[in-house]
Amino acid sequence: MTNFMKITSLLVSAFALSSSPAFSAANDSSQSPAKKGATLAITGGKLLTVSHGTIENGVLLIVDGKITAVGAAGSVAVPKDATIVDAHGLTVYPGLIDPDTTLGLTEVGADAMSNDLSEPSDEIMPHMHVADAFHAETELIPVARLNGVTNAVVAPGTDDSVAGQDIFIQLAGRNRDAMILGRDVALALNYGADQRRRGGRGSAQFPSTRMGLITQLRQSLLDAQHYEADRNAAEKKSDKPAADKSAAAGAKAADKAADKASDKPFQRDLKLEALLPYLHGERPVVVGVYEAYDVESIMKVAQEFHLKVILNHVTRSQEILDEIAAWKVPVIVGPIYELPRANERYDAVYTLPAELQKRGVKIAISSGEAGGPGGAHTVRNLPYAAGFAVGYGLPYDEGLRAITLNVAEMFGFGDKLGSLDVGKTANIVLANGDPLDVRTDVKQVYIDGIAQPMVSRQTILRDEYSK
Repeated sequence: MTNFMKITSLLVSAFALSSSPAFSAANDSSQSPAKKGATLAITGGKLLTVSHGTIENGVLLIVDGKITAVGAAGSVAVPKDATIVDAHGLTVYPGLIDPDTTLGLTEVGADAMSNDLSEPSDEIMPHMHVADAFHAETELIPVARLNGVTNAVVAPGTDDSVAGQDIFIQLAGRNRDAMILGRDVALALNYGADQRRRGGRGSAQFPSTRMGLITQLRQSLLDAQHYEADRNAAEKKSDKPAADKSAAAGAKAADKAADKASDKPFQRDLKLEALLPYLHGERPVVVGVYEAYDVESIMKVAQEFHLKVILNHVTRSQEILDEIAAWKVPVIVGPIYELPRANERYDAVYTLPAELQKRGVKIAISSGEAGGPGGAHTVRNLPYAAGFAVGYGLPYDEGLRAITLNVAEMFGFGDKLGSLDVGKTANIVLANGDPLDVRTDVKQVYIDGIAQPMVSRQTILRDEYSK
């Protein structure tokens, strides 16, 4: 397909989506916007709490951007000064969280200048920070927010073995710093055929094989361990008492020369330094891998260095699901819309979340392929990816958890987001039906308890050209 045909197809799809009833309904919201510090009571709605079941006729109380009470009608005292939002006939649920996106790193896939996804100068780039490139004004954030997505993990592209460090964002805020809730929340690691370097004929670059990828990664982790040991030794030497230093003054000339060499200032290495929190298991390493044999290979390295792993994708790994469960690592599944291979059942990927969940694996579901520009344009489809998994055997409650609480817990935000619980941030969605159903229209989104404008570039274009 030519680039012109691709662009034309994208434009036609975008126009069709922006003209859909879902966008029209969302733009007709009559809810009064709450302001920071206000008291808001959402009453009469069906509350999908995620953490403690469903409340058919519930009341959700929000004060200063936090949930302060959740319960059945009559069990929650509504303050007299509260702004009442009548949610009768609506479903109320926590804002959705996409665990694998490129929001803010790309705008137009066909325009290379608007893509800031991967650094091609090296394969091992742990010291690259997505926070440095995040573009908070992207038009794609309002599009995703309009369909109930309030938070996301933003990861670099997948061209590099170690691509950089992810951020955890909120899809609204006064500026980019306010929208970045967590910097360097995880390390993006990728392993498979796509990461092999390929030069021209006869000029292949290293690493051009899976063996090379594993070797390079292992050496980098070993180098980081040695770097830390040298850094600790240098810090210990600088803390020696003056008496110890004067005692060394009478040493032999050879010892003096050695001391002089060791007295050189310790040189920081940002690449190796960036790996240390992950070697200590302080933060997770998100390993993007598809094939079963690649999963097994990269997990051997992860276990060798005691990495805290979140597996990502694993869409061609059905034969080792018991092994994945035995490792007791969480898994992000996506994209779920994968065509079967010749030797697979038609539903091999569709049933993957259900099969993992049956084995006790904590799962999250992403909206699509985050390694390329499409990983930002598909975020709006997050609830439908979960709905697809539910349609192929995943229990409904687990499907909702896979795009809310499970994601929050995987990335260290389980105490703040992902469910309707007292004390959590009031990221709330009001819709006229099941959040996983494509027929449902989102009526209002609240972030930090503040009603967000239900408009996007798509709705603006729809309103302009529908005249």
